Amino acid sequence: MRPLQKSHKLDNVCYDIRGPIMQKAQAMEAEGQRIIKLNIGNVASFDFEVPEEMELDLIANLKHSAGYTDSKGIFAARKAIMHYTQRKHIKGVTLEDIIIGNGVSELIGFAMHALLNVGDEVLVPMPDYPLWTASTTLAGGTAVHYLCDEADGWNPSIADIRAKITPKTKAIVVINPNNPTGALYSDEILLQIVEVAREFGLVVMADEIYDRVLYDGNTHTAIASLADDVFFISMNGLSKNYRACGYRAGWMVLSGAKEAAADYIEGLVMLASMRLCANAMGQYTIQTALGGYQSIDDLVAPDGRLARQRDLAYELITAIPGVTCVKPKAAMYLFPRLDPAVYPIEDDQEFVLEFLEKEKVLVVQGTGFNWHAHDHLRFVFLPHEEQLREAIGRFARFLKDYRERAATAGSSVAVTTSA
Repeated sequence: MRPLQKSHKLDNVCYDIRGPIMQKAQAMEAEGQRIIKLNIGNVASFDFEVPEEMELDLIANLKHSAGYTDSKGIFAARKAIMHYTQRKHIKGVTLEDIIIGNGVSELIGFAMHALLNVGDEVLVPMPDYPLWTASTTLAGGTAVHYLCDEADGWNPSIADIRAKITPKTKAIVVINPNNPTGALYSDEILLQIVEVAREFGLVVMADEIYDRVLYDGNTHTAIASLADDVFFISMNGLSKNYRACGYRAGWMVLSGAKEAAADYIEGLVMLASMRLCANAMGQYTIQTALGGYQSIDDLVAPDGRLARQRDLAYELITAIPGVTCVKPKAAMYLFPRLDPAVYPIEDDQEFVLEFLEKEKVLVVQGTGFNWHAHDHLRFVFLPHEEQLREAIGRFARFLKDYRERAATAGSSVAVTTSA
């Protein structure tokens, strides 16, 4: 048989969170090495438990989960999501405006494939959660990355957004709270994005999966609550707020200018029907999750586990010479910057590979989130405090050695130049 090559559609598609560095880590584990994994927000791996009531509902409904459900999702789950949109002040959402998927990941694909023709453009934040860029590319579109400004607390640059709009631009993606930076956008910023979408007729795709993982008393505004004359797709799910990544239960909510988007919505419904339905077991836990006691509030309270670990990780990371970080207001990640004058990194993927090999800690390089420079990394702060101290201690040791090597190399260059 002749060798089989992957489709050219995948040539520019990447997902480095589970990419070659993770594959190297798995190979090291197979050899018996113990790796501290700070690369992925898989909360169950760090002893965060799904609320017990959700587990009990899943068990109780197993006997109802063998058959296909409605392609948009079961009634009770969509009703609970509809009520949640009302609490978030999103107007005019009915049961028919909600589609449940196998996680938000599947629904991102639906959103892009239904919208994009070859060559169409989507504004995607930089840095981004890379599935947004990958799905845009796979659907035949082009991801155009707009700047989130670290000097402004990682807020989107409205000027950069405007500068990158062309006649081919179809949509703008807003990740709020943001992964990987932990930024939380103000109403002022969101209203400016809405105004841009209104002016240029853009679809707003809102990834709000971390909307309850908020620290320091911060609150989240759903961007779809700010207008009804723009078409919004708001996405959320059980993975983060409810620590149920493996349940694969996410949803998209369609709101705003739905009449103008009727043909596009027909495409979304077609794609939902083609995969028959989302997994039934996860769907049966949604009503309980959204209506029951919100245990995430305990975890993000000042004395809660997530808040304590965020504070510790931030303190330890920023104590390292040449490392700065905007303290996250939300989500589960730090996105620190390594001063290029101190750490002259030419290839951040090679940098994190060397870190993995020397210190047995797995992180993701900043370019894996479509950041434009080789000067950032993403750290997950989900491990228990003792393991966080160990992992960041190893990082500090690795950077100390890197600084010394860089200084020696710089001295050699200076001597050669002066000679």
